[in-house]
Amino acid sequence: MHKIRTLALLALASLPLAAPAEDGWPSKPITLVVTYPAGGAADMLARLVAPKMAATLGQSVVVENKPGGAGQIGAAYVARSRPDGYTVMVDGGGYAINPVLFPKLPYDTAKAFAPIGILGVFPLVLVTSPDYSARSVAELVSMSKAQPGSVSYASPGTGSTQHLATEQFLQQARIRMVHVPYKGGSPAMADVMGGHVPVYVANIGSGLSSIQAGKLRPLAVMAARRSPSLPDVPTMAEAGIAQAEAYEWNGMFVPSGVAPAIADRLADALRQALEAPDVQQKIKSAGGEIYPGGRTEMVDFIKQQTQRMGKVVRDGNIRPE
Repeated sequence: MHKIRTLALLALASLPLAAPAEDGWPSKPITLVVTYPAGGAADMLARLVAPKMAATLGQSVVVENKPGGAGQIGAAYVARSRPDGYTVMVDGGGYAINPVLFPKLPYDTAKAFAPIGILGVFPLVLVTSPDYSARSVAELVSMSKAQPGSVSYASPGTGSTQHLATEQFLQQARIRMVHVPYKGGSPAMADVMGGHVPVYVANIGSGLSSIQAGKLRPLAVMAARRSPSLPDVPTMAEAGIAQAEAYEWNGMFVPSGVAPAIADRLADALRQALEAPDVQQKIKSAGGEIYPGGRTEMVDFIKQQTQRMGKVVRDGNIRPE
């Protein structure tokens, strides 16, 4: 009996080891969970890269929107999902803001997700209603200092990237304005174009066409350099306000625990998608920029965004509604 057992063990030992599970990945469709509604920048970018990634990976890549809670609903869903690479998240600037804005989240952002790559970076633009009397940043600052609290500004909601970007500008310029929060960027921008609220910080991706049509007047781009889409518009620093850069960005993440080999394949598929000329042209035509770094640089970028927005939240004593 002992001899038989020994021979059986030797026979098993001679068999080839089972291949790691990631060697057969992907064997079914991959879902890109977008934490914002259909029609926005995150959704547009996800649908732009999905078919390119599918071609590289050899499996369908399906976009599924799970909006709500400033991105928390979709993020919580992904954080709870099985870390097998089949559930991937596309989030926005709220990824860096929520940990410093909300006292408690349904997940630990730093531990729940692993970065894959940044799909696009969109500078924000300080704009006014087309007929508003302030025609430059200097005039807007002067007007606000002369009559503190007399000027109002719109935002897509308390704690949104645009809200915090505006507050950062106000803090750096040492002025006060009245915040008028809306339930989304579209109604906020519509009221600014209509002259009901004079000031807004627009995502260049959603505001560019209105700026080019003369429905919004751009005062400054909140970026390190001028936007190729708005070459005649100064940066905030050129307009005299330092340390007022702000961007909307969209990143791709997986739940922590996804095998490194799978994360590498997703990152490579995204990189190839973003290198496609038609994808680059679409992003640039919307006023966006292709992020030049990889996953390591992405971690540093998000850390910087979190620190910058955290300071704005603390200095402004901003609380979620």
